[in-house]
Amino acid sequence: MRRRFQIVAVTLAVGFALSACGSENAQSGANTSTTATKSAKGTEGTKGNGMDMQEAADRADSMLDAVLKKIDPEVQWAHGPTTKGSCDVTRRRTVMTIVSADRRQGFLDQVEQFWRASDYRIKAKNNDTEFPAVYAVTKDGFGISVSIRAKGQAFFEADTPCAKESKVADSASKPNGPAYKGVYPLPGPNVRSDYWSAGAS
Repeated sequence: MRRRFQIVAVTLAVGFALSACGSENAQSGANTSTTATKSAKGTEGTKGNGMDMQEAADRADSMLDAVLKKIDPEVQWAHGPTTKGSCDVTRRRTVMTIVSADRRQGFLDQVEQFWRASDYRIKAKNNDTEFPAVYAVTKDGFGISVSIRAKGQAFFEADTPCAKESKVADSASKPNGPAYKGVYPLPGPNVRSDYWSAGAS
């Protein structure tokens, strides 16, 4: 009788141990799955729609190309410097056409109207008479701006959201005037336009 009781006790002990082990493994598996899901979501959120930095820079270029083509009459522009952050890129364009004080607001109005028509959100405006600016953002997190600075020169900047790390080549967009390759800073506006430069000395 005593022998039989010992066998039953050992069997029950082994059963409990196996049950506990199985339960622990199941819980561990659930935690691993949850952690992996959170990690994947975190990566997706950080890297946006999966673009790498080169693809994001290309998109910024296309945004700058589009707005400059919409300005009427056409203005001459050159590339400004490209800068890279830890996961973002800024492309720049500098307008070489002289935009007189009398035409400045009209210039900014054309840009703003195009961005609104392109479904960009106007994030902020600086209505300063000497150094006005307009800042916009796209639904997928690209920022773009136009600002008037010293000598009345207009500058465009397009900022990408965070993207997967990659090399970034120079812009493939060809300026519609001198490239000023290797020249920095670029000269002030030096191209006269019958329309945009009207009233400028």
